[in-house]
Amino acid sequence: MKIAAIETIQAPDLPNQLYVQVLTDDGRTGLGETRNAAGAVAAWIHDVAAGALLGEDALAIERHWRALNPGLGFNATGVEGRGRSALDIALWDLLGQAAGMPLWQALGGAVRERVPVYNTCVGPGYTRRIPRVARLVSENWNIGGAAVADGFEDLQAFQDDAGALARGLLAQGIRAMKIWPFDRFAEAGDGHFLSLADLKRGLEPFRRIRDAVGDEMEILVEMHALWDLPHALRIAEALLPFRPYWIEDPIKADNTAALAEFARRVPVPIAVGETLATRWCIRELLAQGAAGVVISDVGYAGGITETRKIAALVECHQIPFALHDCTGPVNLMVNAHLSVHLVNVGLFEFARAFYHGWYREIVTVLPAVEDGNCLLPPGPGLGTRLSPAFLARTDLIRRN
Repeated sequence: MKIAAIETIQAPDLPNQLYVQVLTDDGRTGLGETRNAAGAVAAWIHDVAAGALLGEDALAIERHWRALNPGLGFNATGVEGRGRSALDIALWDLLGQAAGMPLWQALGGAVRERVPVYNTCVGPGYTRRIPRVARLVSENWNIGGAAVADGFEDLQAFQDDAGALARGLLAQGIRAMKIWPFDRFAEAGDGHFLSLADLKRGLEPFRRIRDAVGDEMEILVEMHALWDLPHALRIAEALLPFRPYWIEDPIKADNTAALAEFARRVPVPIAVGETLATRWCIRELLAQGAAGVVISDVGYAGGITETRKIAALVECHQIPFALHDCTGPVNLMVNAHLSVHLVNVGLFEFARAFYHGWYREIVTVLPAVEDGNCLLPPGPGLGTRLSPAFLARTDLIRRN
């Protein structure tokens, strides 16, 4: 099965997304996805990666992964790393199709039939229409910037009445939620100042959740690496009475010693890793005790090939592993396969505003989520394709 063509697809209304299709000489199509700098990633795929892949065996996945090393070190999450990740996902999709198996089965089978989800409390417009790096936190929120599917403007909801949001999630069987009420205060002080009054305002959603549903809801705290170490520690200390499940990216991941200091002083697991690529970066986190949960994004970190290796490394340190979504429907499908296969995954990231919204415009199948659990996805391969309606759009930027 030889690689006959590589196609990249962009949609103007989704400027951050890049879809990649790898076509073989026997008529199969493998699907991949990555996010951010979509035009630059597409250019790298066609100008550089295609020369290494066209005419080659589509199932020589490990060899291709190494051949696509961008030459800048194995740690890069930039254009080359994202392109390599999307291509790797597409090649694994082809392997599953060739084997006639769902990806989770082709990887070696499932260790669980379902994995509990947590709802990342975004709205349908979150990060969707910003093709550049936002100068302000709120520019990425885009509240009201897209049609609200079934009323799921969860980003606005956790600010207005997090208790009511928690009750609504519990009614759907979802028992964990992720919120980021401190981001707007980081914007005001650039992460280097937080008044006591704003600290109390940021704690209000946590109080409302506990008042509304008690301990029935796990609360995951997202901090988006917006704070310096002293202020991240101040926030974490104030959060302790609300018993958060984890605190995610309290500071930037480019200083593992500072992350380790945070982890040493805060008796709540620190979740970190989604902005990093490859096992070499994660090895350093683990060596310094700077992570209580490791999170990877398969579309950034090196694709399925590298994500499996990261998970195995993390397992050796007796630490749970989690997969990042909030990025795209293909990524979500990959995460479903990996989450039932990898032994140290405990929770599945799920943004219901995306799942019931724009994700369904792009692909034919999404993983089933029932009573707060993601179920075994179907196959073969990823078990999903770009939808005919999406591919029929006349405004797509398609290059092969």
